Amino acid sequence: MDQSVQKLDSTREKLLAEESLQDVVEDIRDLIARDAKSYLKNILLAFHAADIARVFSHLNDEERNYLFQLLDPETAAEVIVELDQTSRLELLETLDKAYLSEVIGQMDSDDATDVVSELSPQLAESVLKSLSRKDSAEVRELLAHEKDTAGGIMAKEIVAVNQDVTVDEAIQEIRRRAEEVEPIYNVYAVDDKGKLVGVVPLKQLLLSRPGVQVRDIMNPDVIAVHTDMDQEEVARIVKRYDLVAVPVVDQSGRLVGRVTVDDVVDVMEDEVSEDISMMAGVTDIVSQRASLFRISRTRLPWLLIAFTGEIIAGFLMSRFQTSFSQVLAVVFFVPLIMALGGNVGNQSAVVTIRAMATGEIDLIDIRRRLFNEIFAVMFNGLFLAILIFSISFVWLHSIKLGLIISLALIIVMLNAAIVGSMLPFIFRRLGIDPAVATSPFISTSNDILGVFIYFALVSLFLKWFG
Repeated sequence: MDQSVQKLDSTREKLLAEESLQDVVEDIRDLIARDAKSYLKNILLAFHAADIARVFSHLNDEERNYLFQLLDPETAAEVIVELDQTSRLELLETLDKAYLSEVIGQMDSDDATDVVSELSPQLAESVLKSLSRKDSAEVRELLAHEKDTAGGIMAKEIVAVNQDVTVDEAIQEIRRRAEEVEPIYNVYAVDDKGKLVGVVPLKQLLLSRPGVQVRDIMNPDVIAVHTDMDQEEVARIVKRYDLVAVPVVDQSGRLVGRVTVDDVVDVMEDEVSEDISMMAGVTDIVSQRASLFRISRTRLPWLLIAFTGEIIAGFLMSRFQTSFSQVLAVVFFVPLIMALGGNVGNQSAVVTIRAMATGEIDLIDIRRRLFNEIFAVMFNGLFLAILIFSISFVWLHSIKLGLIISLALIIVMLNAAIVGSMLPFIFRRLGIDPAVATSPFISTSNDILGVFIYFALVSLFLKWFG
């Protein structure tokens, strides 16, 4: 085997292994430094667009631009779609307008819309004017929809035929649109007004007799979504009914596009990333390449909420100073009580938010959700209460204080579980994203209510049994 071919196969194998990615990046950097364009083109031809994007994310701007110029427009379009948003924006800003328009013209309408929406208004308009009339009209239509709706993520490329045509005519339509529509899962049947009336799986179409009308073999019970449906609900429908593609209709029922399973996977990934960032108290998802000032600015408001909560908790502790100064040992357990309460609250909230996001539970399930959490926390609370009672008895030699601290722990944990389970439902009822508001509110409420419950119980029991 030729040595260059052997090296190419070795490079491909390295890229498939996550731990060898750095070796591939170093090899490519070396080839860029030696201006080995011919060999680099062979490497790029052998790689999937997603693999090229992985390499791009580890290169600097100059190296990335050099490598990108070696791609043909069709591959370049696929690579741009696979890049993370920060790398994509940095790359798009350096491309020649004419070449950028050519690359975007190679994309499906939904991907082209995503890319154009990230450009500056002036550059976006310039690119749209450079596209073909058909492509430009499709992108403009998709841009008119809200970004996080079915209309915003759908693709216009779709195979649709009139219900009165024959199977043979439908197959001819597939052949005519094959290069434009990829992949093809179903053929959609519409009436004379363009309204969706049925769906025919590709396999069934190929196995039917050529002269049979589409209306005789189509499934009229077609699952479709409206253009204004939230993308999370679209993802839930695709998951619930095991669909590979779902047609999108307007308010009049006319077929306007489709959402494929790869789009749904992207939606789910974006939503999970957003929710995780919001749960961490960062509402604006900030790239690793963002400035330190921007990163700090996005996190500071939530830190201020936590700061305010701790100040209030400190004030409550000061109000009980006369009571617990009699038994200073109760202060030693404050970090433990607060930490356990915070963990219980966050566990309940995360489980609830996840279940709401996946459609496992809804507002009507509040009672069941709350009962399950209380039962689980009671079991864990009793176990931890016995443990903390044993520790406090050995440490403080006081059954009374051990009972007080154990009871306080159970109540604080129950409070945290109730708050953590209920807040996501309350915020959703108010039209607020639970992932945004739940985490900081749980931390603050746990500190305030937890401190109050703990010291109120200590003061009460010391007063009765002191």
